[in-house]
Amino acid sequence: MPALFICIGPIKGPPVLRDTSHLSFFGAARIFASSPFSRLLYPLIRMSTDLIDLRAARPADCEALAGIHSEAWLGAYRGVLHGVDLQKMVSRRGTGWWRGALERGVEIKIVSVADVPAGYATFGRCRLRDTGVEGEIYELYLKPEYQGLGFGKALFASVRKTLASRSLHGLAVQVLSDNEPARNFYRALGGRLTAKSWYKMGGRRMELSIYTWPGTNT
Repeated sequence: MPALFICIGPIKGPPVLRDTSHLSFFGAARIFASSPFSRLLYPLIRMSTDLIDLRAARPADCEALAGIHSEAWLGAYRGVLHGVDLQKMVSRRGTGWWRGALERGVEIKIVSVADVPAGYATFGRCRLRDTGVEGEIYELYLKPEYQGLGFGKALFASVRKTLASRSLHGLAVQVLSDNEPARNFYRALGGRLTAKSWYKMGGRRMELSIYTWPGTNT
């Protein structure tokens, strides 16, 4: 396997190349994550599953959750929702909102990559009528630079396993119909479009697509 070289130079100076072939993948990735170039190069790196941590959210994660939500929403809905409406909706989900959600018992699972929170999912008993399933993922979002690398798939599978362990069979997800990347993501995971719904968002009536995975969540 070729040696892995990572830029760790100062932002204003020339990049420094360091041979990290003697390090474990985890050690090399931690150096990379601390590099000023990491946000630019993350989409080009295939991360090892050894770097992924899937766990329940804690109060200390509230600031990170607010940041993930803000970046994901601005990336997904810019151009779909009016700018002012989008900013208002994002601003409502600050650190305090997430702290309150945890205190209310909302189930939140975080996916971290090299100890950096990259995404989250909220989930529980299905709230949708006539779906024939018992579990639901209410939200699943990743920061833009972590999308398309398999982390969302890992998070989805982990939540599905948790729901199955609680005897909540089958799974439903609602997505904005205008959010084509999200629809493609759930279709690729085997979701079947079973219904449409409507939701008033930012003063507009938006169509929602409901995908389901019937049967057990294994």
